[in-house]
Amino acid sequence: MGFVAPQIITVSSPDFADGAPMPVRCAGPGVGDNQSPEVHWTGVPSEARQLVLVLDDVDVPLRTPLIHSVAVLEPDVGGLTAGAFTADQVRVIPTLLSKTGYSGPRPIPGHGPHRYRFHVLALDCPIPAEVDSVKQLIAAASSHVIARGTLTGRYER
Repeated sequence: MGFVAPQIITVSSPDFADGAPMPVRCAGPGVGDNQSPEVHWTGVPSEARQLVLVLDDVDVPLRTPLIHSVAVLEPDVGGLTAGAFTADQVRVIPTLLSKTGYSGPRPIPGHGPHRYRFHVLALDCPIPAEVDSVKQLIAAASSHVIARGTLTGRYER
């Protein structure tokens, strides 16, 4: 993600270490169970009024990373349990890959390992309720990210 802000949020998962392979159950439809991993974060500034969790694939053969999933969360949320990245549990912003939440890794077969980044962005203002696309989210958040953190998992097939 191209937001400029201090990287002071620590993002972690008991399901995989930073830079390590993600479990098969976290892989996307047709590859795995498409279950979101358990993810935790610390170091969110007290000034934060909203959090945004973004999952992207930085190694997709496109000009920019492919955004898989986006959730808007309250600033006091310190993580998501496994499988909780769904529209019935969090506010989801639809992406090209998912309208209902988590869309796990499905790299191109034989393309090598892909890095999947879980970005946690802390904003100094709430995301308006009418924001319902990634483009609108980026516009609404562009000058309001006050801190960020990233956890990277890998997947290959």
